Amino acid sequence: MPRMSTWSRYLPILDWGRAYSGADALSDLAAAIIVTIMLIPQSLAYAMLAGLPPEAGLYASIVPILLYSIFGTSRTLAVGPVAVVSLMTAAALADVTATMDVGYAAAALTLAGLSGAILLAMGVLRLGFVANFLSHPVISGFITASGLLIAVSQLKHLMGVEAQGHNLVELLGALVAHVPQTNPLTLAIGAGALAFLFWVRTGLRPTLMRLGLRRGAAEFLAKAGPVAAILVTTLLVWQLALAQSGVAIVGEVPRSLPPFTVPDLSLELLGALLMPATLIAIIGFVESISVAQTLATKRRQRIDPDQELIGLGAANIGASLTGGFPVTGGFSRSVVNFDAGARTPAAGAFTAIGLAIAALFLTPLIYFLPKATLAATIIVAVLSLVDFNTLRHAWTYSKRDFGAVAVTILLTLGFGVEIGVTAGVVLSVLLFLYDTSRPHVAEVGLVPGTEHFRNILRHQVVTDPTVLTLRIDQSLYFANARFLEDYIYNRVIDDPKLKHVVLMCSAVNEIDMSALETLEMINIRLGELGLDLSLSEVKGPVMDRLQRAELLSHLTGSVYLSQFAAYRALAPRADTQSALAAQDRADKLCG
Repeated sequence: MPRMSTWSRYLPILDWGRAYSGADALSDLAAAIIVTIMLIPQSLAYAMLAGLPPEAGLYASIVPILLYSIFGTSRTLAVGPVAVVSLMTAAALADVTATMDVGYAAAALTLAGLSGAILLAMGVLRLGFVANFLSHPVISGFITASGLLIAVSQLKHLMGVEAQGHNLVELLGALVAHVPQTNPLTLAIGAGALAFLFWVRTGLRPTLMRLGLRRGAAEFLAKAGPVAAILVTTLLVWQLALAQSGVAIVGEVPRSLPPFTVPDLSLELLGALLMPATLIAIIGFVESISVAQTLATKRRQRIDPDQELIGLGAANIGASLTGGFPVTGGFSRSVVNFDAGARTPAAGAFTAIGLAIAALFLTPLIYFLPKATLAATIIVAVLSLVDFNTLRHAWTYSKRDFGAVAVTILLTLGFGVEIGVTAGVVLSVLLFLYDTSRPHVAEVGLVPGTEHFRNILRHQVVTDPTVLTLRIDQSLYFANARFLEDYIYNRVIDDPKLKHVVLMCSAVNEIDMSALETLEMINIRLGELGLDLSLSEVKGPVMDRLQRAELLSHLTGSVYLSQFAAYRALAPRADTQSALAAQDRADKLCG
């Protein structure tokens, strides 16, 4: 029978649940009340963003967060619909339903289930490291562009017009074309809600505290600002019968718990959704794990990326079986959950109960809720994701990274989220391959009076014309082996004084089969030129593998424990005479 530690590895609830206390329950319950109030308008809004009925947002926020509380490792991550994933869902479903005979809601279930299966498989195979291949600047650029797209896409609801488009150019063109059809009442409601929500974010809490309210109460009311906007605008539409004047409303929302649903598993639909499901899974995981690790660090807690994949996978599969759509860990709701004092994932379970109560008893109250208010909620939420400082920082630090970020933003805005995120992923991988395919190789010499070797271009060092020492600052594998080979040949070919070449391997953590074959060829060709090849400071694990190959037995030189030992053996006179001369030069410079 599996040990308890084995069960805890896949069921983290067994770990934190054993130590759960009454104090934890009170803290989690208080946090859940705040998060539930925040999630009700957000869930409705993100369902609208995904092109689904509002109840789908509530359904996607109940069972998924329950499942994550069982399988996830973050104590404070709040799982549910988020802006970027909702936008990607809308883009994927629009393409599929336009070319296939399948219902929009049914395709959403399949997309969630497929994303969940991909995440689950990655977790079981321990592929959490995949997220490391996506550079943060590129992902930041994609999220910034997506935030702009989402905000612009919601302007049609503020204006009360129909305007479609998959990219910024199409959306702006459609909005401009429909300006004459703008509904003044809808615009007034939307603009008013937008202004109020922006003020709530920055001005409500200080105002309440100036009026004498305690900090905790002021923060609670500030977080409930979106609920106030919903209540006020819903009452206005109801009392003034504004729906009869063209103000779009949510309408009837079923009073029920999440229904049991079965995704469409036809091969044709699965094939069409495979790529967007993979992108949603990866982007959702990257967003979720970054939030989870940030919050966990503040409390000195640990996050297991592989188990997070399983937790998010289970959450998405749960969404597909209960009328939802793809979900992930949200930044704003998780931060609110953390700040509100949540101690364990049980806070998520309490939140799910609160949302279930809302789905059962509160949905009739939102019949007259104007869609313009939900659009304003989305706009305020996503504009916090827009961060053009990434471009400025990238330009200052690395022009190559700046180019990658700029391309990601432009492609996302110009061609839509799928092309943008695909470009971001491809660029991340290409940048990694480019960097590792051209490893930094430094020619080094002895620092006078020490046993240390440093770059001859940066330090006053001792060298010997018969010995070439190259420090390789990266592991060697198939993509960079040829670069090293060319570098060595170009360096030695026109230097007749050379007799020895030493590869200083202090930074080499791995040598794959391709690189091994390249080293064997370098050894042969240097021997043909009358040069011997030696290695120094080879790490233990690397040496273990080299000893199973033939390179060491055919090596024309030797393997030295340290570079200083290699230098003394190959250039003894330089070690004594040149070192003294270099020390004199260094002393004069210092003097």
